[in-house]
Amino acid sequence: MSNSGEVTKLETGEELQEIKSRIHRRLLDRLNLKIIDELEPALVRSQINDLVREMLDEESIPLNAAERVVLTSEIQDEVLGLGPLEPLLADPTISDILVNTYNQVYVERRGLLEKTDVRFQNNEHLLRIIDKIASSVGRRIDESSPMVDARLKDGSRVNAIIKPAAVDGPLLSIRKFSVDPYTMLDLITFKSLTPPMADFFEAVIKARVNIMISGGTGSGKTTLLNAMSGFVPVTERIVTIEDSAELQLQQPHVARLEVRPANIEGKGEITQRDLVRNTLRMRPDRIIVGEVRGGESLDMLQAMNTGHDGSLTTIHANGPRDALTRLEHMVGMSGVAIPPLVIRQQISAALHLLVDVERLIDGRRVITSIQEITGMEETVINMQEIFGYRRKTVDDSGHVVGEFRATGVRPIMLKRFKERGIHLDDEIFDPERVYE
Repeated sequence: MSNSGEVTKLETGEELQEIKSRIHRRLLDRLNLKIIDELEPALVRSQINDLVREMLDEESIPLNAAERVVLTSEIQDEVLGLGPLEPLLADPTISDILVNTYNQVYVERRGLLEKTDVRFQNNEHLLRIIDKIASSVGRRIDESSPMVDARLKDGSRVNAIIKPAAVDGPLLSIRKFSVDPYTMLDLITFKSLTPPMADFFEAVIKARVNIMISGGTGSGKTTLLNAMSGFVPVTERIVTIEDSAELQLQQPHVARLEVRPANIEGKGEITQRDLVRNTLRMRPDRIIVGEVRGGESLDMLQAMNTGHDGSLTTIHANGPRDALTRLEHMVGMSGVAIPPLVIRQQISAALHLLVDVERLIDGRRVITSIQEITGMEETVINMQEIFGYRRKTVDDSGHVVGEFRATGVRPIMLKRFKERGIHLDDEIFDPERVYE
């Protein structure tokens, strides 16, 4: 630092971090944390600002005006929010935040990863933030239970894993929650699908077709599910079942259910299967399962086969055929002895449409295939593709070049549309209409 009497800029970020840590500890001693949540955030921020200014003056800490603003803002984030994560959470261009121990933070923008200069003081600091997130939704994370799924107040999905499962230190992943959920029009604008595909989705939702969306991690399954749900009539009662509540349905009559892990005594667990079974007693018009992962798939199929048409769900899979194989295996996880052929017959009777989504190498999410399940042929579930996306090449800037095109196949479910008074223009199935 300069030896002159004027306030100068600190030479290293470590010095600023040390000052922040010391002021933060003193601040916690003087604040009544129990009443903070009851006060207006603006009022609390104002009080913190005054206290920080007072403490800096008491210690005669040489900070310039810009450093004081940064320090005060960071301390406010520590007390009221999630510390260094707050600026990232406030950035609308960021879709994922990935923390690999305290000193390495990546974000995803427009489907591509980039490293940030954000860092925590140490692993203990990161662990405090993780514990704050988990405890806010009644969950815990410690050495005996080193993994947790949680969510933020805005619905963003959070996964954290700590030692001993995480070798080098705490790992935190946040899938951000869009304040304004994407609509089907947004997805058309992003070139994730075409207007004919959107018209088809509107028809199948109104015709109460059972739909499964497949795709890999981060491919946009939940985003598409949200957009498709926008076509559900407002007169219907919807029950959603999720591992971590994140769906943003716009209808007025929505009952949201969420699984709960076991407590420290190993009791009180509520599984997706429990919720699916309970949902059948709640008089739902539609059931939306955020993602099928295990034995609940059998109960979901039975619900689809017993009058709960129009249900929607997602599954992790690498394509439509793989989705059916995984679903068959999940039914086997239910513990009920069912022959494979019977499982396939139930799947082919319950599901009507498979939609596959994929994240391309340039970060764009696209619907790569829409397939109709047409029944069984001997031991195989038959499908026919209605729409597809075909990749051609990658241009000089790294963007995938491809085209959306209908296959020319007219779906069998058109009869279902007609019975329900839903008109769909035949031109949307014209294979000569190409969208890039």
